[in-house]
Amino acid sequence: MSAVEKAAPAVTTPAIGQAYGGGFVTGITRDPATGKRFLNITAGAEHELVGKWGEYGVKIEGADSFTDSLANTQAMAAGSELAAKVLALSIGGYNDWAIPARDVQELQYRNFKPTTEENWASSRNGDNPNSEPVGLLYSEEDPVQTIHTAFQEGGAEAFRDTWYWSSSQRSANFAFDMYFDDGFQLSLDKVNELRIRPVRSELID
Repeated sequence: MSAVEKAAPAVTTPAIGQAYGGGFVTGITRDPATGKRFLNITAGAEHELVGKWGEYGVKIEGADSFTDSLANTQAMAAGSELAAKVLALSIGGYNDWAIPARDVQELQYRNFKPTTEENWASSRNGDNPNSEPVGLLYSEEDPVQTIHTAFQEGGAEAFRDTWYWSSSQRSANFAFDMYFDDGFQLSLDKVNELRIRPVRSELID
């Protein structure tokens, strides 16, 4: 190790649930194409929005990433009032908010699960190859209700027991979403009006 390396201060990644970057630290994802690691940050509950993902039968080019929330949302914006509203947000001095990509949304549930309900342990619910550590399939008991009291059911920052959109498109007709009562991951008709909880991300390395 060089003298410069020895002198360099250690970089500490903020802890899950910590107030940081205009919201709350949610977890780390890795871009599967580049290997770059990103810290994801979830906005407070007061910034939730409701709306349609887009138009049924319209394929949006560039909105298919499972990790790049901002790129997806920017691609959606021309045909989605919901996406345009999210991109216009300014929270805590940050202006790069987005609708969470599928694997970022999974971390929102895994780390901020509001309820004590059993998880929906079927299909590939919970599978997250792009999170760090890699997310494994849910069991009925895991993940448990979040330890972060503000995000527990009834808390000031808690997700509601309902469906939330991700920004990850499944096809011309459907986009991925998640039920925050039990972690059921699905894809629904884009014209459904669902909630979203904005996110932003910061490059770690």
